[in-house]
Amino acid sequence: MMLDIRRWIQIVATFLSNAWLMFPFTRTIYQGKLKSICVPGLNCYSCPAAVGSCPLGAVQTFFANLRPSFATGNYHIGLYVLGFLGLIGSLVGRMPCAWLCPFGFMQELIHKIPSPKIEIPRILTWVKYAALVFLVVLLPIFVVDFLGYGENWFCKYLCPAGTLQAGLPMIYLQPQLRGLLGTLFTIKLIILVVFLLAMVFIRRPFCRILCPLGAIYSLFNKVSVFRMVHHPDNCVLCKQCYRDCPMGVRFYEGANQKDCIRCLQCLRKSCKYGAISYEVAGALPVEKKHPVKQT
Repeated sequence: MMLDIRRWIQIVATFLSNAWLMFPFTRTIYQGKLKSICVPGLNCYSCPAAVGSCPLGAVQTFFANLRPSFATGNYHIGLYVLGFLGLIGSLVGRMPCAWLCPFGFMQELIHKIPSPKIEIPRILTWVKYAALVFLVVLLPIFVVDFLGYGENWFCKYLCPAGTLQAGLPMIYLQPQLRGLLGTLFTIKLIILVVFLLAMVFIRRPFCRILCPLGAIYSLFNKVSVFRMVHHPDNCVLCKQCYRDCPMGVRFYEGANQKDCIRCLQCLRKSCKYGAISYEVAGALPVEKKHPVKQT
């Protein structure tokens, strides 16, 4: 039942993030008042159906405008974006990746395509933190034009979600843009194709390897109000939680690891020994009160 609920929530969240259904007629990007509000998951601002802003793009814009903002004495611009991410992260950690992110939802669906499944080296899961530090923070601050403005490096040069949700649809809606395509778009298209193919064989490869938004949320996993709990006394090391996890997390090695997206699949589907539960604000683990025993 929990899995069905999560799927429905993912569907609704994807629709709500892309609810501007007039784009086939306007052939432009929605620019209404809702665009000033960030959505919790990765969803490109420039997608013609998007009604909100991508928090990752908003963070980059904040850092890209930081130097000219300070030069003009505006010290508060964009801080609401950091507060928005901090609030979500402090409450539920990386849970939005499992429940509210359209791009994460798409990866899970593509991974259902029958194929040999492979695992990635754990060291690759640290790449997203390098992307966060360099592409989202440092380069937008320090590589600037003559006016002091930086660029949204991750969105402009790398993000496959942007290519899929914004680049390709806008080329279709506005054919005059096709003549402006160059090497950069070709490179981004190759990156998108590589990740689409990887999604068939690897569990949520973009989320695990490259997503800076997931990296931000993961920083709160061990300190958030909602946390997962592991009960080693009940654990029999069957590793079913790892086999079922959409992120390849080995829960039996400890709760609240950086890639745990709190999808609750391990709790509701995998573990039949009462070794997994969760707690809210340090309260007694909910599932510990009524552990599920194998029959």
